Amino acid sequence: MSEPKLVDVTGRMRSPAATPGHWAGCAPPNKGQRYPADPPTVEEIILVMRQAGPGRYADRTRALIAILWRAGLRISEALALTETDLDQKTGSVLVRVGKGGKRRTVGMDDWAWDHVARWTEHRIELPIGPLFCILAGPTRGRAWSATAARGELRRLATQAGVRRRFAPHQLRHAHAIEMAHEGIPLPIIQRQLGHAHLGITSIYLQGIDTREIVDTVHHRRPPVIPASAGLRP
Repeated sequence: MSEPKLVDVTGRMRSPAATPGHWAGCAPPNKGQRYPADPPTVEEIILVMRQAGPGRYADRTRALIAILWRAGLRISEALALTETDLDQKTGSVLVRVGKGGKRRTVGMDDWAWDHVARWTEHRIELPIGPLFCILAGPTRGRAWSATAARGELRRLATQAGVRRRFAPHQLRHAHAIEMAHEGIPLPIIQRQLGHAHLGITSIYLQGIDTREIVDTVHHRRPPVIPASAGLRP
């Protein structure tokens, strides 16, 4: 079996780490690591979206952020979408294969649909395939990889001066917490996120700030004493 070529098409040396199979059998460095529920704020997310700038690459990134944030999808679910999975008339997004192979339909607000629509205007000019795809080169029209998408979000967040971790799953956490703030019942949040148990959904809500919990409980209304209390012998 011949050794993989370490020279690219331009004649420049490639890193061995970039060759197929180099990392085969190696566990990712962050495997098993759990990150705290510390989702970005609305202001931070908008900063990152603005940092993307103009053009079709930027529109693709903003559409991905919109779907991760406003529909609460996992990165694998978002990157597996096709154009036919979107129904703007009803405001629904079809997740064909969620975690555990489960299929579900989720909702998404009009603000997010506007950003997705800007990207789909570019997408129709590309070969048929995944909604989020590669824009140039021999793999044009093929699926945008999760690694590349995560790297783009991380790069933009750094450039925008966002100092907390900015990752797809953090946007999903932000979606859950914002729905809880809006008073949406927990079972609906559970169905939207595709969780099998309410306990998992509750973990997502651990990102609610402790000060907010204290203030909410501290400002509860005092107990109301019935008018008839103490009048009976």
